Amino acid sequence: MNKAYLNVISLIERLHRQFLEVVKLELDGMGIRDINNVQAMVLFNIGDAEMTVGELTLRGCYLGSNVSYNIKKMVEQGYLSQTRSVHDRRSAHVRLSEKGRQLRESLIAMHRRHVNMLRDAAIGGDDLRVAEMTLRQLGQFWSHTSDLAQRSPLAAGLSKLMHQQ
Repeated sequence: MNKAYLNVISLIERLHRQFLEVVKLELDGMGIRDINNVQAMVLFNIGDAEMTVGELTLRGCYLGSNVSYNIKKMVEQGYLSQTRSVHDRRSAHVRLSEKGRQLRESLIAMHRRHVNMLRDAAIGGDDLRVAEMTLRQLGQFWSHTSDLAQRSPLAAGLSKLMHQQ
């Protein structure tokens, strides 16, 4: 097995956790205790849009049940406003409330500070573009690989066995 491939997988996971810790520290520094770091990033990714939970799941690659729980909590805390769809009462649209927009602005300011600090860390725009391109390619590879795995004879055989029981 290629050690670099496994190192990249481990690094992606570790960086994700480190970034969420940075967001948590930012929230703590602002005295915000009624929203967690994951919820703050969901809020950040909603931005100026109005969308359904399903659209948010597709757009942000969040797990559906976690998104529903987090949306509910953010509505309860006043960060999001939620309205039922006129056409489908099972579907709800969410958008940022004023409180949510204020937090998003604070997160934008945090990102701006980080971008400015990257210069001191000798990480330039070209470095970030290469990293982004490589991560996108890896994501496309995994997406394609998971599609193939779902259609593989082994997966079909396992599925058949599971349904027989």
